[in-house]
Amino acid sequence: MKNAVSGLGLAPDAAMITFPIDMFLPGSDISALEKRKQEFYDGLTRWKSEFEQAVPGVSPLLSVEGASYEDALDKANYLMITNLWGDGLPVWPATKARVDRIIRGTVLPRDHVIGKFPPRGGITTVETCAIALAMAGGRPEYLPVLIAAVEAFLDPESNAEQLQAASGSAYPVVIVNGPIAKQIRLNSTFGCLGPDPQRPAGASIGRALRLIQQNVGGALPGIGAMANYGGMRYTNAVFAEDEENLPQGWLPHATERHGFAQGANSISLVFSNGATNIRRRGAKKETPEEDTLQGMHRMADFMRTPNMTNLTGYEKGTPGIIMIPGVVAQTMARLGWTKKSMREFFWEHSRIPLADLRRNGAPAWIEIDANPLTRESLKHDPWPITAKPDNFVLIIAGGGHPTNSFWLQGYSPRVIGREIRTPESFDQLLVEADRDLGCGSDACLI
Repeated sequence: MKNAVSGLGLAPDAAMITFPIDMFLPGSDISALEKRKQEFYDGLTRWKSEFEQAVPGVSPLLSVEGASYEDALDKANYLMITNLWGDGLPVWPATKARVDRIIRGTVLPRDHVIGKFPPRGGITTVETCAIALAMAGGRPEYLPVLIAAVEAFLDPESNAEQLQAASGSAYPVVIVNGPIAKQIRLNSTFGCLGPDPQRPAGASIGRALRLIQQNVGGALPGIGAMANYGGMRYTNAVFAEDEENLPQGWLPHATERHGFAQGANSISLVFSNGATNIRRRGAKKETPEEDTLQGMHRMADFMRTPNMTNLTGYEKGTPGIIMIPGVVAQTMARLGWTKKSMREFFWEHSRIPLADLRRNGAPAWIEIDANPLTRESLKHDPWPITAKPDNFVLIIAGGGHPTNSFWLQGYSPRVIGREIRTPESFDQLLVEADRDLGCGSDACLI
């Protein structure tokens, strides 16, 4: 709560009256509110802040010494853990040389302010991103993608200030379109959600974003991030759409969703709070038509869940991301399916009968929703899990195997898009990547 208050620009020591969580559970006794009303009056009329605003300036560099390089690296990691700067895994110290090297990956000045990171409201600059990427083991050519992801995260319509601090285990998913994905070795096929030693970009970018969430936004578990179980991932989820295997006539996600030109480098940010592998392929001698239809029903059945996290983006956001491999998309296209017809199928067949909603108490969540369109949706039986078919995010990604699809459950009021800007020296950075990591072309990868 203190993080959220300061994130709104108020004093971190604002007057606050705390009560045990038990008092806010169903059937609880709230008489304590009446007994402590004077504290509310005093907080509203007599409180004065004693907080002194920090003077802006350059943060001092820390010095860590050891008997050997390994000893110094150990001590640096212990220092970061004890100061709550790490994430539990080993990190690279963000030395001046390492940060300066990563800064080469952007067209923006290092002191360019991107925004205030919620819930604490820490000022986020280009250098902030470079420091986090250095700690995460990233490279300069990854920086343009990270900056675009941070810009999308800080978009007011992402609702990040609430999702960062909510109990629902939200984590950001970053989908990349355009040639930059292959250039920086960002995976779109087998193992695209990681780990992948041949294509390490996604892990580094996602982990850097998570470190910014923690160190700048104050999203420490139980303090600034109140997720009951956490987001499952140290590295969030950063992957590319498999544009090479899009069926003819199918547009890339960024073009279809955000209107970006085909071939433009861009990201799309969605919040998720769950992941499910769905067995898409049949087990016997189904015809292609039967196999496809059965698979579509299995995917829709997984979506037909009264979990209510989809209410967050009911009108303009998304109930989730459905990922299908390119080989499946090619087959479906030959049978006449399009991205549009697939989303319409999911919208129609993921509806939930009102009797099922009433059985688990879901209508109460819909009735108290702030959005009148969401409240009015209870007039429909069966109830659509989102306001319109276009809200489903459909991505072609995953290895060339037809058995599985993947559902990332949405917790996202909007799907935010940003174009990626690269420096003139970007080609040289890619040459250096080949030097450091080995050949990155398809012919060289396993």
